[in-house]
Amino acid sequence: MKTHIFEMPEQQPADYAHMEKEGGVPGAPMDTRGESNQGGMNRRRTLSARIPAVVWFGIMAFLLATSAGGVWSILLMSNLATSPAIPWSVAVMALLLWIMWQYLGGRWWPRSTSQVRRRYLRATRLPGQIFAWAVGAGSLSIVALVGYWIVLHQLVQIPARTLPNFSSYPLLTVILVLVMAPLVASLAEEASFRGYFQGILEQKVSGPVTIVIAALLISPGHSLTQGFLWPIVLWYFFVDVMLGTMAYLTKSILPGIVVHSIGLLIFFTLVWPYDAQRRLVWETSANSGFWFSAAQAIIFTVLALLAFIQLARVTKRTQAVRDNPIHPDSAGEPVR
Repeated sequence: MKTHIFEMPEQQPADYAHMEKEGGVPGAPMDTRGESNQGGMNRRRTLSARIPAVVWFGIMAFLLATSAGGVWSILLMSNLATSPAIPWSVAVMALLLWIMWQYLGGRWWPRSTSQVRRRYLRATRLPGQIFAWAVGAGSLSIVALVGYWIVLHQLVQIPARTLPNFSSYPLLTVILVLVMAPLVASLAEEASFRGYFQGILEQKVSGPVTIVIAALLISPGHSLTQGFLWPIVLWYFFVDVMLGTMAYLTKSILPGIVVHSIGLLIFFTLVWPYDAQRRLVWETSANSGFWFSAAQAIIFTVLALLAFIQLARVTKRTQAVRDNPIHPDSAGEPVR
């Protein structure tokens, strides 16, 4: 990938920008709106310089998120087939994730893009209150999403996800794999989509539009492993909207990494292994488990929405204090 995609477009000098605003280069032919042809060419050139940056970031985000999972799958299958007692695939993947994180965060060559890479990763440390509300809102959303997943599996015929049978493998290997698997997906997706791609997109369109575009872009990546079925696509869309909202409100991917990892661990251990046992309500009628999951989904959706509203208030209040650190009531008091 060419490194120039990380470079920010240079701003025009003040005198040139003023000249273009007033009507372009003196002596240039004017169009019917009073603007010079050269001014219009400059604006078109600026627009064409911005669009490829978003496209490149989107391509990079998609490739990084999908390739990380592919590399982990290859390593894991090779490990389990050759030497399951030695979880070397976990160590190798941990090294690869560390290299990815360091580079995206601004380390190594080229130094000219270090600051831009660090800024677009958005691995920003947050005040404790904001981080707690973000993780709380995301955790409530995970509980709601578990309910929706179970309800969908009992309303629509969805093939059960095939997971490796770890019962014959050493306990240490199983534990390390269950820890690494969520980290692979969460680190790659949050860094690429909620960091780089959503970060540059927020500069060009509104927050809600940015969140929806990022969620739609990653949908094919989920479908490659989960299947192109509308309930799955819709469910993952809401997952990505939740994570994108968290990144947009906090301007950081750190809460999303925590929530994403916790959610995947819950689904790997408590939800997906039991999908094959779920029966359609049209065949066996709705049992108490179905109604419990439906109530769980609705109640925790409301709680999650309230938590996100509070998160928005806390981040707005914190930003206001940061922009104006001097309290209005004490602005006229002498410094003691």
